[in-house]
Amino acid sequence: MLERQGYRVRCLARRPEILTPKTHPPTEVVAGDVLDRDSLDTALRGIEAAYYLVHSMGSTGSFEEADRQAAKNFGEAAKAAGVERIIYLGGLGRSEDALSPHLRSRHEVGEILRRSGVPVVEFRASIVVGPGSLSFEMIRSLVERLPFMITPTWVNVPAQPIAVDDVLAYLVAALQLPVAQCRVYEIGGADQVSYADIMRAYARQRGMRLRMISVPVLTPYLSSLWLGLVTPLYARIGRKLIESIIHSTVVRDDAALTTFPVRPMGIDEAVRRALASEDLQYATRWSDALSSSGAVPTWGGVQFGSRLVDSRTLTVAAPPAVAFAPIQRIGGDTGWYAWNGLWRLRGFLDLLAGGVGLRRGRPSPTALRVGDTVDFWRVEALEPDRRLRLIAEMKVPGRAWLEFEVTADGGDGSSSTIRQTAVFDPVGLFGRAYWYALFPLHQLVFGGMLKGIARQIAVDRAIAVDRGPNHSGSSSESP
Repeated sequence: MLERQGYRVRCLARRPEILTPKTHPPTEVVAGDVLDRDSLDTALRGIEAAYYLVHSMGSTGSFEEADRQAAKNFGEAAKAAGVERIIYLGGLGRSEDALSPHLRSRHEVGEILRRSGVPVVEFRASIVVGPGSLSFEMIRSLVERLPFMITPTWVNVPAQPIAVDDVLAYLVAALQLPVAQCRVYEIGGADQVSYADIMRAYARQRGMRLRMISVPVLTPYLSSLWLGLVTPLYARIGRKLIESIIHSTVVRDDAALTTFPVRPMGIDEAVRRALASEDLQYATRWSDALSSSGAVPTWGGVQFGSRLVDSRTLTVAAPPAVAFAPIQRIGGDTGWYAWNGLWRLRGFLDLLAGGVGLRRGRPSPTALRVGDTVDFWRVEALEPDRRLRLIAEMKVPGRAWLEFEVTADGGDGSSSTIRQTAVFDPVGLFGRAYWYALFPLHQLVFGGMLKGIARQIAVDRAIAVDRGPNHSGSSSESP
């Protein structure tokens, strides 16, 4: 967003090599760590406004002490570098209440930054609705995996969730705020709801049914253990999160609405946009998501949001244009390069279920365009000699994609790496059961397909060599 508005941006990252490919010139990415005071001097030199979006809740030691030291280092370095303002995102909660350690730490960080002497704009937000938010990921996992829930009383505590798009709008607007108005601002969405309401909103957007029965016996400790079993959250993080959830987080000071040109959306729109943003983020480049996350593939694939991703690569001795040619011919009369009998069986079962089956084939045996059918798939994205993404139109309990991406391997372009990625966005528990039940078969079929493509590439190269470089397909005579 800052790049689009023409701001020059410098990003601080412990691993710059992961962040750099996601930025555009003239944005800089520099190495540094808020727990390493000396590393901040270079990063903050020449900076007018600094965003502080750091917390240590996932640390194994005392996250309060880590947050305290990080804020102290950052404030001191910002003051020394002549930074004109710090913009900080913290958490809602009344200071006079017996806040959880997490919320107390969020407030303390703001105080430490202010003690540096640099003007601070502190936004205190409730639940942030968007991909990557711990609270949103917890809600997603519970709804996706548990169509029926026995819930603790804390799911009915009032909150004022805010869409990540609205949070970003506030953060950008803070750059233009007069220094005299730098203070704490409470921000929230248009609706005051509970966690239970947010789960219902998520279920509505996903077309799922959800039933909940609230009971008073589930303590934060027991709830955190349960979250550790059914969600990606570690129990220690889940407990810290739940200890914050049991406190009401609603906006009591509406100064943000009168100060900033932001009109936050309601919960249904926030969830809808979060899911749409996730589609754009992950479906654009599954390989980027895999490489930047550092995730280690496990049985069943890697999970990104609600999506399950199974990816594999193979290097072939051919330039990208040659390596991509068999991929562009896939399906129809060409088949799927391995286990074609199983593909025909899947098509027959799809017909029995009221789907399209394999009868559509493809319009051309060699060429593809976006929108073309490929058996029970449709071309969703195509970059010549580089990428093909198919979206499934067979009957499945969710949404499915199959993508091939070809990149040059080495400096001379004589070899290529093919990445094949299967992605499934399951709906509910049945969707997840479908994916895991078929995962062993997918390993067989998709692995065989990739090897079959490699064999076809070798055949294509052998035919090209046999024809010779000057073969034109017709006879001619030299004068």
